[in-house]
Amino acid sequence: MFQENYSVTPTLQPIVPAVRLSLLDDAGRLRLRLAALEILDEVGIHCPSPLALEIYAAHGARVDFERQVVRLAPGQVLEALAHAPRSYTLGARDADFDLQIDGSRMYCATDGCGVETIDLASGQRRASCKQDVADFARVADYLPSIGFYWPIVSAQDHPSTAPLHELETSFQHTVKHVQSETVMGGGLAKYALEMARVVAGSEAGLRLRPPLSLLVCTISPLAQDRDGMEAALAFAAAGLPVGFMSMANLGSTAPATIAGTITQGDAEIAAALALVQMAYPGAPVFYSLMPGLMHPRTGGYLSTPWEGELPYAIGVELAHGWGVPALAGVFGTDAPQPGWQAAAEAGSALLLSALCGAETGAGLGLLEACTLLYPEQIILDSDIYQRVRIDVSGLDTSR
Repeated sequence: MFQENYSVTPTLQPIVPAVRLSLLDDAGRLRLRLAALEILDEVGIHCPSPLALEIYAAHGARVDFERQVVRLAPGQVLEALAHAPRSYTLGARDADFDLQIDGSRMYCATDGCGVETIDLASGQRRASCKQDVADFARVADYLPSIGFYWPIVSAQDHPSTAPLHELETSFQHTVKHVQSETVMGGGLAKYALEMARVVAGSEAGLRLRPPLSLLVCTISPLAQDRDGMEAALAFAAAGLPVGFMSMANLGSTAPATIAGTITQGDAEIAAALALVQMAYPGAPVFYSLMPGLMHPRTGGYLSTPWEGELPYAIGVELAHGWGVPALAGVFGTDAPQPGWQAAAEAGSALLLSALCGAETGAGLGLLEACTLLYPEQIILDSDIYQRVRIDVSGLDTSR
């Protein structure tokens, strides 16, 4: 297992901004922080995991076990998150491609979990499969714009164990760090962690240079997923980085204002981060705010309309306010095919997130709100990435 070798992969080219941008002033950041803490204190979070409920209760949270609702006092949230590390390493099969997550640069990944692809040979639209995950792991391996790999589509030819097949073939076909967003529940987590141990070579190596990390989505409004939280706790126990993403949807699963949606998503993520730190103080974690908007006439989901890009970059600032790294929303636009819409939306979202200091971002290669893989799009997105990378690096006037 994991023995296939390739020729030399191009060196990574992270985004290193010469300047930093802030979209919020101090008063705005404080207003959002206090609102999120008020939500957690007065409304709370629904958590259907008995394991998580016990951890919350053991650390002083007000837990209604019958209703499965957790309320956290502001001091409890702040105390827990004070243990979260601001920097750590995302390891890779090849140490030359380890990612130092320290706030000095930004690395991007493919997008993940798409369900359809445009077939490379026939040009026809079809359901995705495990071979697609392998093929585009190879592509991602050779693109210096891609720092780490999300299994870009789902292995629908292995429905009940798709997350494990996606990880296995990703590890086989890229030397870069792999991040999963589909490993849910303690059972799948157990086998995913065993794969990571094989890649790392030892338990010590697994903790020092973890080759695998996990992203878990919260459930809006103000809820957590049982299997997601229990997988996150298993990863944290093993020393692997775990992050939480809110995809609160303005107008449907979130308030009808951008500020309200951001605040709700912030509360969801903060509650999950606090749980991990309560259970395993110092465990590496990250924060990801990627809300969408409900189309006001059709009810459809929109990820990157004009107003939709601001929360991605503001989420970076909120993450840093909690003292943790950020995974920003970039690429993966609403466009139905490659073209001006995909380029315009991806370029501005990446530029804002990079200037706000995002450590990581994801989204290269998928369209139709991250559901459809267009093979050409991963190359076009890579070009956009390089344009932004060059622009934000500034000008060396000494030469």
